[in-house]
Amino acid sequence: MKNYKTIQHKVTSPLVNMGSIKLRQPLPTQGLENVDPFLLLHHYGPYAISEFNNPFDLGPHPHRGFEPITLLFKGEQLHRDSLGNEMIVKAGGVQWTTAGRGIIHAEAPTKEFVKKGGDLEGIQLWLNLPAKDKMITPHYQHLEKAQIPTVYSDDKKVQINIVAGNLKNETGLIKTQTAVNVYTANANEEGNIEIEIPKNHQSLIYLLDGEILVNNSDVLKKGENQMITFNQDGNTIKFDAKKESTLLILSGAPIKEKVTQYGPYVMNTQTEILEAMRDYQQGKMGYLY
Repeated sequence: MKNYKTIQHKVTSPLVNMGSIKLRQPLPTQGLENVDPFLLLHHYGPYAISEFNNPFDLGPHPHRGFEPITLLFKGEQLHRDSLGNEMIVKAGGVQWTTAGRGIIHAEAPTKEFVKKGGDLEGIQLWLNLPAKDKMITPHYQHLEKAQIPTVYSDDKKVQINIVAGNLKNETGLIKTQTAVNVYTANANEEGNIEIEIPKNHQSLIYLLDGEILVNNSDVLKKGENQMITFNQDGNTIKFDAKKESTLLILSGAPIKEKVTQYGPYVMNTQTEILEAMRDYQQGKMGYLY
């Protein structure tokens, strides 16, 4: 008998307004503040981008104290930041920013993509940093789809893409500050797989599209419940795809520190938040125009 992790929460993915953008926010949600060390999960799109419709144009904005991560599933985005990076991330690619003591970045569909039109869809994930690392030097990592290792289920119907962490002797190329696994998965109908997750990790499955049965007991379906979080007990998560499905699977060793958040800053005390606001205003996080 497999030692499956027991299910802690099952939640929907409600639409929320972020300025002019409507996106799905399963985390945080009512009754679920975070899945330590993961603080926020935004699922944006699919938006039909064109010259007449381009809602996802995020101008320069600061971050401090955590790692904002973008996993792109459809489309094309340009990343610019105050470290001088300017990179295009395409479908299947990842941009992983370690904000540390402060970075300013901007994200938007590329001009070429807006001109030709197409669907844009992605996940924005906020990963906390422990207090000792909140003021480290900011850093940016970029992976193209071809650089991301993959593993397959025995029936070859499920592909797991390892962005960070380890699975079945494969290791993601992202260098992480804490012990985390970040996987995306593409499953064909009737595909199934068992994934080993460390017992001490907090973990979740988020469904972007399709329908799956988790641990032989609970269903996730687009438009209904779309995220399951697990207890820190077993060491295996299983899912069976009832339809062609796209998923995000996350696990991480909890940091277990008090979090104080204000807008784009994630620190441990209110004083540190005020310092972050002051440092940004004084140009200590650099500049981006």
